[in-house]
Amino acid sequence: MAGGILIAPSILSSDFSRLGEEIAAVDRAGADWIHLDVMDGHFVPNITFGPPVVAAVRGASKKFFDAHLMIAPADPYLEAFAKAGCDGITVHAEACTHLDRTLQAIRGLGCKPGVAINPATPETAIEYVLDRVDLVLVMTVNPGFGGQSFIPATLEKIRRLRALIGDRPIRLQVDGGVAPDTIGAIRQAGADTFVAGSAIYRGGTENHYRDNIEALRKHAEVNKA
Repeated sequence: MAGGILIAPSILSSDFSRLGEEIAAVDRAGADWIHLDVMDGHFVPNITFGPPVVAAVRGASKKFFDAHLMIAPADPYLEAFAKAGCDGITVHAEACTHLDRTLQAIRGLGCKPGVAINPATPETAIEYVLDRVDLVLVMTVNPGFGGQSFIPATLEKIRRLRALIGDRPIRLQVDGGVAPDTIGAIRQAGADTFVAGSAIYRGGTENHYRDNIEALRKHAEVNKA
């Protein structure tokens, strides 16, 4: 699964009145993955969408559907998200009582398991599940809202996680405040998969999305770890 740079637009910043069209547009504009920010109003202070919406837009793109579940508990909903068409399901270490079991369940459903940690959570919280995951997600803002500013202190955590991952084929993803002026430092710290919302959907047209994705990719590629 690990490899080169991936850009994953978060549909949280898209126009929800035409969500399927927006996903198709960023697909054509060069998105590598489609990132689905699922929030429950409990684990995070916002509510977004659930499996029925994912199922409704699955046909808009054949790209990897990357579900980030900011919900607690997550276990009762894993199967529904898998059946809705998610290719990867990432859960929060802070939201899972039995994290190892949850990650095994995700793989058992035929999805790529991922684990996310919030800005205040140390990387050691997931050290003992690294052999269970295909992706580690570092939140570089406090989850719950789009459009927040990147927290610089998280760069050192990204570096430490890159060292912990070592030679394992695990994607190191960053979500929060990713923009042309921050993606270079994030890439240098060791991340290879970048979630961006407002930085991609700014402008509101497919041509804008293409330019924005290309700008992110350019800044990331010239700052390889």
